[in-house]
Amino acid sequence: MPTRATDTPGGPAELHAVLFDMDGTLVDTEGLWLQAVETEAGLLGLVLGEEDQPHILGRPVQHTAAHLHQRAPGGRSEASLSAALEHRFAGLVKAQVVPLPGALELLDAVKAAGITTALVSASPRHVVDIVLEALGRRRFAVSFAAGETPETKPSPDPYLAAAEALGVRPGSCVAVEDTPIGIASAEAAGCAVLAVPSTIPISPARGRAVVGSLLDVDLSLLRGLVRSREA
Repeated sequence: MPTRATDTPGGPAELHAVLFDMDGTLVDTEGLWLQAVETEAGLLGLVLGEEDQPHILGRPVQHTAAHLHQRAPGGRSEASLSAALEHRFAGLVKAQVVPLPGALELLDAVKAAGITTALVSASPRHVVDIVLEALGRRRFAVSFAAGETPETKPSPDPYLAAAEALGVRPGSCVAVEDTPIGIASAEAAGCAVLAVPSTIPISPARGRAVVGSLLDVDLSLLRGLVRSREA
């Protein structure tokens, strides 16, 4: 268990942890999730559009299943849709999981600097474990999957739980996210945010930076975000 880190009274805010979203942030699974959802939607006779994205991207399986069921109420049950989505997505991830450019380099740079990390995902645990094996479990001190906190994103619960498990204040963390749902979760928890948009555009804000790729990220940017958030 990491030792609790605290900022020096009256001193500048310090970066103590980086909390990483998974899908579309560290690994190229956002497209695989969309593929799984579109396939199941097609079996229901549905064609998904832009208006469906807020119910798909950054959401847990159960939320998306409920959305599909609402759009096709005469079709399969929510439980059946959830199970089918999980099975299809897990199969796609296992066959095609690929780290995004700069992901492994950033994880290793953070670790080399003595800064702890967590994986904070809205995906099911068995999918998270597949990705952890691909990325290397040693790169993360803790991980949280859907259903392992009282509520999932956009609730702050997952990021609050990660900070508590690491023994750090949320205000000394940077969350790395790619969707508005994930950003809402991290900012509600009090974290600074590094946004790497995958599908939906995201605007900069105080305590939030937006970059095109993890290749554009270094430790000075992460540290600056914490100071900006705490100012």
